[in-house]
Amino acid sequence: MTNYDIRKDFSILNNQKIAYLDSGATTQKPIQVIRAVDNYYENENANPHRGAYKLSIKATEVYDEARKKVADFINAQSSEEIVFTRNATESLNLLAYSYGIENLKKDDKIVLSIMEHHSNLVPWQFVSQKTSAKLEYMYTNSEGEIPLEEINKKIVPGVKIVGITQVSNVLGTINPVKEIIKKAHSIGAIVIVDASQSVPHIKVDVTDMDADFLVFSGHKMLSPLGIGVLYGKKHLLEQLKPFLYGGDMIEYVYEQETTFAPVPTKFEAGTQNVGGAVGLSAAIDYLNNIGIENVEKIEKELISYAMKRLSELDFITIYGPKDLSKHTSVISFNVNGVHPHDVASILDSENVCIRSGNHCAQPLLRYMGIDSTCRVSFYIYNTKEDIDKLIDALMKTREIFAKWIK
Repeated sequence: MTNYDIRKDFSILNNQKIAYLDSGATTQKPIQVIRAVDNYYENENANPHRGAYKLSIKATEVYDEARKKVADFINAQSSEEIVFTRNATESLNLLAYSYGIENLKKDDKIVLSIMEHHSNLVPWQFVSQKTSAKLEYMYTNSEGEIPLEEINKKIVPGVKIVGITQVSNVLGTINPVKEIIKKAHSIGAIVIVDASQSVPHIKVDVTDMDADFLVFSGHKMLSPLGIGVLYGKKHLLEQLKPFLYGGDMIEYVYEQETTFAPVPTKFEAGTQNVGGAVGLSAAIDYLNNIGIENVEKIEKELISYAMKRLSELDFITIYGPKDLSKHTSVISFNVNGVHPHDVASILDSENVCIRSGNHCAQPLLRYMGIDSTCRVSFYIYNTKEDIDKLIDALMKTREIFAKWIK
């Protein structure tokens, strides 16, 4: 199956006639996922875990099946290690409240990379303020990579939590999470991996990685908005207090006290987004049918071609690793002398959709000495023709601003 065949499954790309290059923000949805969600609401909709009637039992089955499918996709040891949330942001907030605030004390250390998305940074600022723990950062080199010496310098005794994005949403850098986890475990720290930009694009094996916690969002991997995942080692999840309280996450409720359901149910208060879970399940089926190795192959070809074409433009500055073996899915760049928002607006007039701004990573861009970038992010439905349209639109941008740029 080629990405040209795949593209046929995405009605919006054909109906809109666009080059959609913002999959790092959210992916488009194939018709197979849309139909699966429609079928659920047309034929299986009920509140799971509550009714003794057939329809509720069926809703419970499809919800639990989705959990198992996620566990298998990332090679978790058990579906009990999969908690459904709204998105990766909620998963990280759950960990900040239920693990961070409960386990850290004054002068403990939290270490993050400077390239973290705000979702894996702001919650830890909050935790450090509440607990008086210290917040420190691992910094990148000129290639947008975290050097080994920086890892060894920052992950030292006293560090209790390490937060690391597996793939940077700005630079596309693939971080050495397995080595970081091994180093963190050697000094007794736990590691939280933000896999929002990796699970959709490369093979992620939480068991081989030995991650303590890992989070991602379904909408970045072909599923509907509003469904996210928190993976946690079962023994760690069992130690955590609930993040939300209410129906379905309880065992017994008395007038003055409550006991809670086992994991993962104790973290899933209230009626859940079963339709979203069904969509995520269908998205995993779709990716499994293509094969994650083919996803990687398609994206490597796209990244390689895009880097080649962009490098031919002498008015472009590209950020991030030049070694494509350490790079996936995302390229950030700037048109010299032109603000990224202006670039994005002109590209939009040419039906090319890109992201402009700080990409929810202000500390990284500030460290790099820039305010914002243009970002293109690819997925399996993109083609070389999309990249050619991008290049043509960038050349038009340059022409429009030529008289103002020296």
